[in-house]
Amino acid sequence: MSLESMTESVDSAVSGFFEPVAKWLGEVVFYSVRINGTDLPLIVAWLVVAGLVFSTWFGFIQIRKFRLAVDVVRGKYDDKNSAGEVNHFQALTAAVSGTVGLGNIAGVAVAVSIGGAGATFWMILCGLLGMATKFVEVTLGVKYREVHADGTVSGGPMHYLRKGLVDRFGPGGKTLGKILAVLASVMVLFFGLFGGNLFQVNQSYAQLVSVTGGEDGLMGSSTGALFFGLAIAALVGIVLLGGIRSIASVTSRLVPAMAGIYIVACLVVILVNVTAVPAAIGTIIEGAFNPEGVAGGVIGALIIGFKRAAFSNEAGLGSAPIAHSAVKTKHPASEGLVALLEPFIDTVVICTMTALTIVIANPASWTEARNDQSIGGVTITSDAFGTVMPWFPYILTIAVMLFAISTVLTWGYYGLKSWTYLFGRSKASEVTYKAMYTVVAVAGSLLTLNTLIDMADAVLFMLAVINIVGLYLLAPIVKRELDKFLAYVKSRDAGEHVDGDEDEDEEPAKATV
Repeated sequence: MSLESMTESVDSAVSGFFEPVAKWLGEVVFYSVRINGTDLPLIVAWLVVAGLVFSTWFGFIQIRKFRLAVDVVRGKYDDKNSAGEVNHFQALTAAVSGTVGLGNIAGVAVAVSIGGAGATFWMILCGLLGMATKFVEVTLGVKYREVHADGTVSGGPMHYLRKGLVDRFGPGGKTLGKILAVLASVMVLFFGLFGGNLFQVNQSYAQLVSVTGGEDGLMGSSTGALFFGLAIAALVGIVLLGGIRSIASVTSRLVPAMAGIYIVACLVVILVNVTAVPAAIGTIIEGAFNPEGVAGGVIGALIIGFKRAAFSNEAGLGSAPIAHSAVKTKHPASEGLVALLEPFIDTVVICTMTALTIVIANPASWTEARNDQSIGGVTITSDAFGTVMPWFPYILTIAVMLFAISTVLTWGYYGLKSWTYLFGRSKASEVTYKAMYTVVAVAGSLLTLNTLIDMADAVLFMLAVINIVGLYLLAPIVKRELDKFLAYVKSRDAGEHVDGDEDEDEEPAKATV
């Protein structure tokens, strides 16, 4: 029996077993209502409304404190004596590497195909609103993190939902907090294995095959797929063994590199067509309020743009606080401010660059996709690069590979924290998880397991329902933490000596080991 026939059998068996569950779960989680001829998934509305509520609640902090957030990332308010494992910049790049991925390349192409160029405008607006949500959840992640005896840190929704509800409501919130924490851990773990790992490896392999001669090319065989999977698994396994310090060390170099390569590639396309830039911007703005050929008109463009942004930057999903919780700081709100830069980088900058490149280059594949509502995905973006130089798609391939690897690494860490929350932090437990994660990475190049990936998407967005309810309930605590940090900043800027740990509740919780 050949390797190819074996993988096809596994794919078929898994799909047949999980398909009914995946279908039901998808219908529940992504339940849509019809608005002006366009379907609006309620989960997208849930995420967007949260961004609007928190933006208002905190006085549009993403605008007022943007400069301060940049200063914190630069290390202006660092305290080397703080508990934690990584600095602010490393925590940001580790988290960004989990959100910046193929969705920024393929997903945006889908958005401007279905929703027209105007979807870009609404995508940017949703990204700006998501900055406030990210601030809230990451502040809570650092506030309720656990620092273990060996100096490592655990944080995320499984911790702040459990501890925060008790902190806010007393013993009455204990049982609910524990239940929500376990559910959050299961959801993050499941998505990490199949959405953050298998899907990323599978799609990066597909792009590599496409630029090396297709199915008949160098990497098109089962042997090529196995070799690719083993190489990715080996890299991921080595980095995972080093924990968040190792991951942050890699991502702090990888994220700027991959973002730089991709943005430069986009800029080349834009500069070659620089005379078309004003018209492209005009098309985006006009398409946002007067779209042509888009189902649902303005509402349709708005929904598609919001959907793309919400699915891309993960604001409100509870995943990013896991990475940010490892930061060295005594002030939870300091990392919350750093985190609000994440949707800005992911959605406002990178997604917008993709959209602008496609609109300006106007490749034939994009026109075809708009005419018949088909989905071209990454091929549209690749074709946009190809309009400048035939070899430009190879640049895209490098970006895709870097995006995929960084996402796999970060979700490996997210999954590990969920696994150890559920099954303990013993050496055997951690080794078991890391072995399982690397095996799934190998499978990513051989299998598609589309049904499991669909389930993973649904499970991750189920987490958003639980997480955002918790964020609403715990927002007053975030407000207090913000006031404390702003007072600290004011004193530091005035040249006063400030003890960053003067408040007892600033000290992170110690874990029981």
